[in-house]
Amino acid sequence: MTDGPREAPRRLAAARLAAVQALYQCEITGISADEAIQNFLDHGVGGTALVNPDGDDTPEVEVALAKLDKSLFAEIVRGALERRPQLDAMIDGALTDGWSVERLEVVMRSILRAGAFELSARSEVPPKVAISEYVNVAGAFYAGVEPGMVNAVLDRIARVVRAGEIGSRAGA
Repeated sequence: MTDGPREAPRRLAAARLAAVQALYQCEITGISADEAIQNFLDHGVGGTALVNPDGDDTPEVEVALAKLDKSLFAEIVRGALERRPQLDAMIDGALTDGWSVERLEVVMRSILRAGAFELSARSEVPPKVAISEYVNVAGAFYAGVEPGMVNAVLDRIARVVRAGEIGSRAGA
């Protein structure tokens, strides 16, 4: 059986959500990217999550995490950990005064690192799509203002690292 036309975006959304969870695991336990990837693929891929793979006003859909895009999942986890100092510098530069990466909770750091990685390293993904995907991921973990914070921080990063695609705003 092949995936339907809506399955590909769901597999990508599930990969992003799983990557954030793996990055969280790496930070909490200190394990390597390869260990986290293998652990997650061996034991942690299960259950479902609500995501909005279209990034619009359509209703959220339940995605089986076992059907994630394993290649994208591994690329995000490895890339975000390998580039962590650079990503943290980008995030620090996009946070409002008085905030730093260190002040953020681990889940928020993981979301922003994954999003910053995609914006800086995966030029085939349009910036607005990457931002929307991580706003949706934030919505899987938070019910408050945090998805808006993810949107604002990743938008600021995109205006620097993908300025030719998203444009820049004075003072942003």
